[in-house]
Amino acid sequence: MQEPNSVIAGRMTALLPLALFAGLCLQVPGVVGGGAAYLSWVWAPGLGVDADFAVDGLSVFFGLIVSGIGVFVVLFAADYMRGNRYYARFFVFLHLFLLAMLGVVFADNLITLFVFWELTTLLSYLLIGFDHENDAARRHARQALLVTGAGGLALLIGFLLIGGLAGTYRLSALAESARAIQGHVFYLPILALVFTGAFTKSAQFPFHFWLPNAMSAPTPISAFLHSATMVKAGIYLLARLHPVLGGTTAWMGTLVIVGGVTALLGAVLAMGQTDLKRLLAYTTIMALGILTMFLGGKTTPALTAAVTFMLVHSLYKSALFLVVGIIDHGTGTREIGRIGGLIRAMPATAFGAATAAMSMAGFPLFLGFVGKEIMYEGALAEEVFPVFATSAAVLCNALMTAVAGTVLIRPFLGKALPTPVPPHEAPVWMWLGPTAIGSLCLIFGLIPDWVGRWLVAPAVSAIHPVAEHAGLKLFHGVNDPLLLSILTLVLGAAFYLVRRPVRRWVAALAAGMPFTADGLYALTMAATARSAGLLTGFIQNGSLHRYLLTILTVFTLTATTVWFLNAEGGLVAPPLPSLPFWQWLLVALMAGAVGVVVAARSRILAVCALGVVGSGAALVFLVFGAPDLALTQLLVETLTLIIVAIVLLRLPPLQKKSGGELPGRWVDALVALGAGALVAVLCMAATSGVMDRQLTDFFEHNSYLVAHGRNIVNVILVDFRGLDTLGEIVVVATAGLAGFALISRERR
Repeated sequence: MQEPNSVIAGRMTALLPLALFAGLCLQVPGVVGGGAAYLSWVWAPGLGVDADFAVDGLSVFFGLIVSGIGVFVVLFAADYMRGNRYYARFFVFLHLFLLAMLGVVFADNLITLFVFWELTTLLSYLLIGFDHENDAARRHARQALLVTGAGGLALLIGFLLIGGLAGTYRLSALAESARAIQGHVFYLPILALVFTGAFTKSAQFPFHFWLPNAMSAPTPISAFLHSATMVKAGIYLLARLHPVLGGTTAWMGTLVIVGGVTALLGAVLAMGQTDLKRLLAYTTIMALGILTMFLGGKTTPALTAAVTFMLVHSLYKSALFLVVGIIDHGTGTREIGRIGGLIRAMPATAFGAATAAMSMAGFPLFLGFVGKEIMYEGALAEEVFPVFATSAAVLCNALMTAVAGTVLIRPFLGKALPTPVPPHEAPVWMWLGPTAIGSLCLIFGLIPDWVGRWLVAPAVSAIHPVAEHAGLKLFHGVNDPLLLSILTLVLGAAFYLVRRPVRRWVAALAAGMPFTADGLYALTMAATARSAGLLTGFIQNGSLHRYLLTILTVFTLTATTVWFLNAEGGLVAPPLPSLPFWQWLLVALMAGAVGVVVAARSRILAVCALGVVGSGAALVFLVFGAPDLALTQLLVETLTLIIVAIVLLRLPPLQKKSGGELPGRWVDALVALGAGALVAVLCMAATSGVMDRQLTDFFEHNSYLVAHGRNIVNVILVDFRGLDTLGEIVVVATAGLAGFALISRERR
């Protein structure tokens, strides 16, 4: 059990997000009306990359959500994680993740954003798999890491293409190049890469499967990652890049369709869940789909709907996740069918659940109602597929109303049921979060104009700088959005009444699916592991002969293919040089020695023949005026011949394979001849053209004047590529030490 002082220390760490939240509140007046502030530090000037940060309406909006909810999550976790032996580690990971997420939203440089983006991926892996002794937690953490990490790699390529086309990586400057980027042939590839990164992070179809599995994380992590931070990073990215990539048919059509399908899928699957935590996870998928769908629009109502629903969802979802954590903590179960009548034992928690669930359902006076009104206004204003967007929004919201009833009515207002642990209220620091956040759902719903003016409008202005603003109101009069809201509540009530048959139908449908995204992921991973095993067994079987054969074969085929693809008029070898007869005789001598190597039945004979080849190479160096190289070659050949001969004398003679001749020898000969011929032809081609003397001139000019060396080769080795030389020395020394260790062990 954790010592009280440790729990107090855990609570005290909430001062970090609290201080950040207070600091961001001070920035709000500065960003109202489209104001922004920028910070920049030189990072990698050679690559044109700086550590740029921007404080504008969108970054402050997200920063307030991340830090504000972070305060209550930390306070909740201080008691929830009490007794965990990795208590301190948990808070380190949690706060690092919070800072990484803030880095994402305040980054004003694509590369800076990507660094923080990947930090959130890595830290989420540590947090989801925090219970690392649990097999399921490890598997689900690895799944989240692989899916979001793969998306991150695609995103990096997209960022590099954007930076290359725009000539800058600064996000605040990219909008000026929007027309050039959207008109470029690389626009669609960029869009596909950015969408892949955003969709994997924000669990869009077909990458949605990792999010419910990530519920293996402790509840505070689920509340933080899946309501306000990690999964919203993809949404933030789409919003941030909206002025650069948005507004085209490809952008709008893709986001509306993918977002709508994701929302419907998440809403339907949520109805089939009996575990409260997984139920909320699927509603998060629904919400992420809705947000993506509205970011596909380019009208002020659509973008205002996206930003408003971002706030609505972050508030009610974080509160409900914390409520589920309290229920699990106070009853020992999260199964809907095993809990009921908890309002008597958990009044404070019930209050938080009621306010959050009513906001989720979109009841009047709550912020969810305001968000739903502007959502329908935005759906009707969509430029592409408005009917689909409106229908998807109504159906999803109706299903969410039914889910809200499932979360609130049965656990708290239903008949009391026996639970594994006698129901009891959580400590005040745990229910403080859901009650405070739930209260905000009500308070913000009563002052929608203030929320719209100070929070939503600055965020929308940062990505959609127009004078028009869609104001938030509690009552817009009798219009289409109001009628759709009424229809939503009616449909939601109907879905709630038939929730049990719907749950059975969804469960049967899910069980009858021939394949699922999660199943495809498992098949992909199994196929990858099997392929890697076969490939490793083939090329990493411990045979040095196999390694060398593979390397030479790959080199020969790759170089020949590249040459063929880039050569004009096909592969044409340069003409043979005009050589005197005795030099052709030397070539014939070396070729004959190669033949002896291939046909030799004795290792000693083969090594001696190789020595003839090496000595011939030394003569070639000597003929062409390189006596130092010739001497080096000759010494190396002599030493190699002596050392290898001494070793080979201790080995048994070569054995013939059953069946007669050694067919492998001729394969070896073919590969060796191919590689040698390729190298010879490449050398002839390289020396037959005009030499590019840029490097030569550079070294000639700087070796003496700058590096103060008289030998260019030495200067190159020691000064210009000193790190490479150091690396080579380290490799050779390490190999020597390893060999020494092996020999010493053999002697013992």
